[in-house]
Amino acid sequence: MFDSIALALGGLGGGGGGAQGNPLGAFVPLILMFAIFYFLLIRPQQKKAKLHKEMIGNLKIGDRIVTNGGIYGNIVRMKDTTIVLEIAEKVQIEMLRNTVADKADAFEKLEKKDK
Repeated sequence: MFDSIALALGGLGGGGGGAQGNPLGAFVPLILMFAIFYFLLIRPQQKKAKLHKEMIGNLKIGDRIVTNGGIYGNIVRMKDTTIVLEIAEKVQIEMLRNTVADKADAFEKLEKKDK
């Protein structure tokens, strides 16, 4: 009686064990998922961040830019971490360099293309 219960619970009463698969086979789907995420999400974001950092490093006085908040202006002064924008005649604001979205000519080209 106990032998039949032991066999029903997983073969504790002797006999062969279950077939064991390759332990590396369990990690293959995880590796593939990471590779897909890397090439579709992580790598493009790193590339975009690198281009943005390069664009911010190449800003100079007189450039027309647009900020992340949508403010257009011309750079009149630059400091280490901030820039001073002239957004209207005799109206200047100081902003962090990281808030610059792009040069304004890139956005103006897109607006003309949409019309």
